[in-house]
Amino acid sequence: MSVFKFANPEYLYLFFAIPVFIIGFIFLNIRKRKSVEKLGTLALVKKMMPELSLKRTYLKFWIVLVAIGFGIIVLARPQFGTKLEKLDKKGIELVIAIDVSNSMLAEDIRPSRLTKAKQMLTRIIDERRDDKVAIVVFAGEAYIQLPLTPDNQSAKLFLETINPDLVPVQGTAIGSAIDISMTCFSNDSEIDKAIVLITDGESHEGDAEQAAMRAAEQGVHVNVVGVGTAEGTVIPLVPGSNQVKRDTQGQPVVSKLNEEMCRQIAKAGQGLYAHADNSNSALKSLQAELEKLEKKEIEGVAYSDYDEKFQIFAWIMFILLFLEICIFEKKNRIFRNIRLFK
Repeated sequence: MSVFKFANPEYLYLFFAIPVFIIGFIFLNIRKRKSVEKLGTLALVKKMMPELSLKRTYLKFWIVLVAIGFGIIVLARPQFGTKLEKLDKKGIELVIAIDVSNSMLAEDIRPSRLTKAKQMLTRIIDERRDDKVAIVVFAGEAYIQLPLTPDNQSAKLFLETINPDLVPVQGTAIGSAIDISMTCFSNDSEIDKAIVLITDGESHEGDAEQAAMRAAEQGVHVNVVGVGTAEGTVIPLVPGSNQVKRDTQGQPVVSKLNEEMCRQIAKAGQGLYAHADNSNSALKSLQAELEKLEKKEIEGVAYSDYDEKFQIFAWIMFILLFLEICIFEKKNRIFRNIRLFK
């Protein structure tokens, strides 16, 4: 059994251009036919130009179009996971809950709060490769983005896709995020468990401290990483743009890190609070806190090797393009007796 994936799936959107090429080809052929009709009927023109083959023109177009399709697949880099490994690790169970509300697009931490959070979490996953990891995203609601898995490569792939569009309801439902995170853990009471909650605490809703206390009572430490600054900044509507979110009076909305609230949640969850700035101090503090937890042997499986398969599609593309070059729009002696090209 193998797992198939694209390393650069964003290039698959280029397939939407294929219908445009087809429409353009049809339009040009209609114009060409009208131009020919000015000289006389199509049958008469064919008698005047016996070597002309319209079928060859159509065939050359379709060959090029299919070659473009294979070229798009090459750009997307198809891969097969062919090596299924049994993982024997010694670690903990770790649930990462990340705030994806619009305020996380604020750029008081470069390049943005959300990007900084994702960079930090990628480092955590890299350095804690022996742990089982789950990912929860939250804004006004909370969802499990990735169930608990020993496959840290999959965790990093899922982390790359995180953006505010994943949760359409705005807000900062930290209590719900902690409760949902608790459902990700296994029933193994012998392995230590922890939650890493990363948020700016902006406009948080309700029972976050109570949820953290409930987690701590079950032996799960809730660690909180605050992202942002106390001074705050405006929230861009689109990352990198000058358009910002405004209130009902038309004034720019300024988002600030609610550091006191973050501290209270960490205290209730018997975990660590760390402030993520443009240094690595928060990452080091968090790693040191997680290292205190007792590790246990973890079993699981994961696809560890992904073989690049774009070469197959590249060869097909080149063969098609070579074939297109060999086909002339006019009939010739080589293909004269092949019915397909007449």
